[in-house]
Amino acid sequence: MFDLKDRVALVTGGNGGIGLGFARGLARAGAAVMLAGRDAGKNAAAVAELRALGARAEAVQADITDQDAIRAMVEATVADFGRLDILVNNAGTNIRRPPDQVSLQDWHTVLDTNVTSAMFAAQAAYPHLKAHGVGRVINNGSMLSIFGMPLHAAYAASKGAVVQLTKALATAWTREGVTVNCVLPGWIDTDLTRATRRDIPGLEESVVKRTPAGRWGHAADFEGIAAFLASDAAAFISGAAIPVDGGYAIQG
Repeated sequence: MFDLKDRVALVTGGNGGIGLGFARGLARAGAAVMLAGRDAGKNAAAVAELRALGARAEAVQADITDQDAIRAMVEATVADFGRLDILVNNAGTNIRRPPDQVSLQDWHTVLDTNVTSAMFAAQAAYPHLKAHGVGRVINNGSMLSIFGMPLHAAYAASKGAVVQLTKALATAWTREGVTVNCVLPGWIDTDLTRATRRDIPGLEESVVKRTPAGRWGHAADFEGIAAFLASDAAAFISGAAIPVDGGYAIQG
């Protein structure tokens, strides 16, 4: 039920952090993996890591805020591997500012990267995902679709939109064998969170204290959820938003 042999995954922003965690999980389960990222050096290092696990892996440079580039990365995946079964919309960014200082450019940068790209990557992948009746879309959301934080207005808005996009696509495509789900990371040790950890005194300790698991998360914590949601074991799960946060969201 968890075997992904002969299936092909495309992971945006898959060359590091949570995205590479997703990619490792899919690779360990037997999937071939195409990584999409802007940094050629990071792409090459991530591909080498996945190949060392025994996976077929390639990478494509892509700006996921460009619709033509999105279509090209989907086409490159199908050209290299012959099919596409799993799309992981992971690529994301954040600009931390007080709400009264967020510019229109800031807003568009965050929303275009985090949610517009997910919509149009799913749209471009859709014909391939439904072709074999086992298509999977896994969107990367955030606990900030549940909570608010003062310096993250654009980011929180984008991640709330990702959750609702997930539900909308699930209602449209699940009958065709394409499930669509969303993962909500909690406090994870990544490049994106290190600035926040540095700038907010006591955050490190307060997160550990509140989190029932007693620690910050790591990229490796996303390997299992990726393999599960992509597998036949999750065929009857669609439209879900699943926290991967060590219990942070449920702690009073």
